[in-house]
Amino acid sequence: MSATAPAPATVAQTHARNDNSDASRYRLTIEAVGKNRYVYKVLDRVTGEVIRQLPREDVEKLAVDPTYRQGKVVDTSA
Repeated sequence: MSATAPAPATVAQTHARNDNSDASRYRLTIEAVGKNRYVYKVLDRVTGEVIRQLPREDVEKLAVDPTYRQGKVVDTSA
């Protein structure tokens, strides 16, 4: 009896397996910041590090800056 070797995993299958095994390491949090505004953060459960945040911190700073007016980030008058 000859045993046949299992077919090698494709690259897509390998990545899918790795993504699923890492998924339990991350946690999504949703924070209310004012009326009708939310910040979404992906946190690393092990280190507590913020992996990704939407909207980004610099955008959040603009939202609370009293001197900021829409359209003032880029000068389009030229």
